Amino acid sequence: MKNVPNLISTKDLAYLSDMFQWNFNAAKEIYHFANEVESEEYKDLLIDIASMHNAHCHFILSILQGEDQDEE
Repeated sequence: MKNVPNLISTKDLAYLSDMFQWNFNAAKEIYHFANEVESEEYKDLLIDIASMHNAHCHFILSILQGEDQDEE
């Protein structure tokens, strides 16, 4: 079967919700600590890490919005 139905089970939805919360909370905390750090090198590193978690949040939202990830 080449086309998969656009359905998400309750269990999958709960796990996606958990993954979103983990990444959202991580990004939020890391942005907070980036503002507390005095070293610009560490601040830039923390902002990069927070941005990665933010990107994961956007990816999870795109899955929940039903956007096709395989489009070329």
